[in-house]
Amino acid sequence: MTSTAELPWLLPAFAALVGLVWGSFLNVVIHRVPLGESIVTPRSRCPSCRSLVASYDNIPVLSYVVLRGRCRSCGARISFRYAAVELAMGAASLFSFLRHGPSLEYVVEFAFVAAMVALIFIDFDHQILPDRITLSGLVVGLVLAWPRDVITLPDAAKGAALGAGALFFVSEAYFRLKHVEGMGFGDVKMMGMVGAFVGWKGVLLTLFLGSLTGSVVGIIVIQRSGGDLKTKLPFGTFLGVGAIVTIYAGAPLIAWYSGQFG
Repeated sequence: MTSTAELPWLLPAFAALVGLVWGSFLNVVIHRVPLGESIVTPRSRCPSCRSLVASYDNIPVLSYVVLRGRCRSCGARISFRYAAVELAMGAASLFSFLRHGPSLEYVVEFAFVAAMVALIFIDFDHQILPDRITLSGLVVGLVLAWPRDVITLPDAAKGAALGAGALFFVSEAYFRLKHVEGMGFGDVKMMGMVGAFVGWKGVLLTLFLGSLTGSVVGIIVIQRSGGDLKTKLPFGTFLGVGAIVTIYAGAPLIAWYSGQFG
């Protein structure tokens, strides 16, 4: 029998396949969770004609290519974003596997990225960050900190407290100064979740990257649309991007920054 040692590409290929499948599931989560619908039933349907999608038309990426991005039943165009999410999660799973191998850290890292991708698109579409993801993720992050090697439970707890506390303070200060809500409480809970996975140093980096990305995008949006500084942007989307960069590249970035002042 051929072993994985003789086929070194087999496990990475399987990891990429797992990511593609989870990407397909994430598309369901992104669409249904904000609507309060079950993510289990009914089966996937065409958003235009509501026809059930056959199993052979629900193969990640491949079905999109074969059907040329259209529904088999009605011919309506299907957004490329579905395939993009699947490809992104396939790449994320492969990258995490190459970094950590078949380990708990691979599972934790990939699950965290999956949650961030879901929050990124849900906040972009609906400007909400569902408790089903943020609060559940907070609990999971704290529980998994105990057996992990790269972060301790106290560090995870500090990260969760700092992440939620920092945004809560900013939100309260803005409200008292401007008497309008400048940030939703969903962002607070999201950063509590992020902190449980990346620790307090990771929280600081995520906030910096999220704020930087949001500022750049905000300036572009204002210039192109003629808006002003009151133009609302989905901050959770930018925090999610910052969190993904942090989970993958946070350690070397923090080490480089610390070295500049060491």
